[in-house]
Amino acid sequence: MTAIVLVPEISLTPQMLERFISRFGKEKIAILHSKLSLGERYDEWNKIKEGKAKIVIGARSAIFAPVENLGIIIIDEEHDSSYKSESNPKYDAKQVAKYIAKQNNCPLLLGSATPDIGDFYKAKELNKITLLELTKRANDSSMPKVTIIDLKQELANGNRSMLSRELYGDIEENLKERRQTILFLNRRGYSTFVMCRNCGYTVKCRNCNISLTYHSYEKKLKCHYCGYEEPVVTECPECHSNKIRYFGTGTQKLEEEIHKEFPNASTIRMDIDTVTKKNSHEEILKKFKDDNIDILIGTQMVVKGHHFPNVTLVGVIAADSSLNIDDYRANERTFQVLTQVAGRAGRENLPGKVVIQTYNPDNFSILCSKKQDYGMFYDTEILIRKQLKYPPFCDIIVIGFSSINEKQLIDISNKAYSYLKQYLNCEKNEEFEQEIKVFKPMPAPIDKIQNRYRYRIIIKGVMSEKLNKVLNNYLKEVYQKDLKEIRISIDVNPNNMA
Repeated sequence: MTAIVLVPEISLTPQMLERFISRFGKEKIAILHSKLSLGERYDEWNKIKEGKAKIVIGARSAIFAPVENLGIIIIDEEHDSSYKSESNPKYDAKQVAKYIAKQNNCPLLLGSATPDIGDFYKAKELNKITLLELTKRANDSSMPKVTIIDLKQELANGNRSMLSRELYGDIEENLKERRQTILFLNRRGYSTFVMCRNCGYTVKCRNCNISLTYHSYEKKLKCHYCGYEEPVVTECPECHSNKIRYFGTGTQKLEEEIHKEFPNASTIRMDIDTVTKKNSHEEILKKFKDDNIDILIGTQMVVKGHHFPNVTLVGVIAADSSLNIDDYRANERTFQVLTQVAGRAGRENLPGKVVIQTYNPDNFSILCSKKQDYGMFYDTEILIRKQLKYPPFCDIIVIGFSSINEKQLIDISNKAYSYLKQYLNCEKNEEFEQEIKVFKPMPAPIDKIQNRYRYRIIIKGVMSEKLNKVLNNYLKEVYQKDLKEIRISIDVNPNNMA
């Protein structure tokens, strides 16, 4: 029998590999992920194909490994959005895994401390998934103490730094005790936008309708959507004032502040900018662990699954970044990331502490993460979803349109809306299991990326075979016309509503 083990991030592969090698030996294990070279991927693929590997470990694409006699599929951190591919060909590794498991008549194990709300609903309310609960840590260590800091009060007390007084004191104490700290901030770069204080002009990408982020090490402004970059602006192109200021904070700015406040502390940073080279994930994590580096600064890469015995303090610099996204899952994402990052502290015999800094200390997802209480969060969130008819009580289908020609884009999206209203006509159409709502076409939250304007139509309802047929018929009809400049995509319950 063989097994497939999926992890959400490539950075988690070495740790998972180490655990499996210690139990089963190196010869029986193969690795598959996008950071392997073509030669390495070819060798691993052949090893699986020839039946030499009994366990395949990798990121989402490993679900397509050519295994024979499959006995189990394990998906670690199953709630993670990275299991769904946003680029073509789009696929959800979890859905593919369910299909493969059914075809091979083998179990599919979904593991998470903060399960996806939809999956937990299927387990708890619908009994479609068998629910197995672990109520304590594997090594029986106690959960960390969690403290919430109100940043509004910090400002009122005159503290304008990125570190609250309590977090500063805790880092200082940790350094004295030679224990390690993780600081989490889910924004890379130095400043999130650059603005003229004289006229309000904001420096934006030439290709996308999005602010450029300042990266201090390269002295450049970069677009995180298309990769466009330009030198630092010193004079406003609108009013020619020199009152250019940097607003917002990123991991580079946090690193600079830590160096300023704790000059003798050793630090290492982990974000997309520092893991571009091959094996850089493993090198950063290995260096942090083996060299006992004092402080690890990072984005969401540092929150999942890592085990560092000497980490006793975790600081969340800005818990509100995931609360303020344009998505019905904002509370769920916030609870998940805070609970996951809190789980990095005190994993061995040493007691752990977590400091969460926020401007919304009374938000229920933050309060639930303080108590590490998934049940409490689920009970509150599922009632809100039911009242508002959000998944898992319906599906959200997003039809995206993009074109370099904005006028043509508006025209095609309006025609699509008329077509869908005609064939779905929602409230009175008895062919469908549930009322279907089609919302008028509107510009996407980020209405221009890579010089392409973006519109979208949102449909709320159950994604049935009949609805699927209507959407497929629409695509067939529209692509019979000569629409070279128009791109149309359909995504069911997308990870990113932007």
